[in-house]
Formats: sequence, C-alpha cells, structure tokens
Amino acid sequence: MGINTESDTEAGLQIGPTDHGMVRLYVFGDAVDLPLDFDPDEADEIAEELRIAAAQARKVKTRRK
Repeated sequence: MGINTESDTEAGLQIGPTDHGMVRLYVFGDAVDLPLDFDPDEADEIAEELRIAAAQARKVKTRRK
C-alpha cells in the first residue's frame, strides 16, 4: 500500500506527551494498535513535514464526491 492507495480501513489517532518525555502518536482501530514514540526534536520535524504536505495537498485539484 502506498500514499495514493485508497483504503477502507478506519483508524483513530491520538497525539500527546508521555511520562518519559517523548511524544506519542498512537494509531488504533480494528486492524491496528500502534504506539509510535518520538523525541521532541523528531516530533518537530514530523510536524513540519505535515505542514509541508498539507500545503502541497491544498494545491492539488481533486474530484470531490
């Protein structure tokens, strides 16, 4: 599965600090239970990548259903 592959899988996402000073992205759902921990600097890098991807996605013209 890649970035442009659609899926019917539903999942939730929780983001928050842990009691060990890490930032946790917790992905959960019927098919997944995945805690991902990052140090604060890595979390900042991920946040920047998300901002860049969001800006690029806004430029894409899509067919809306």
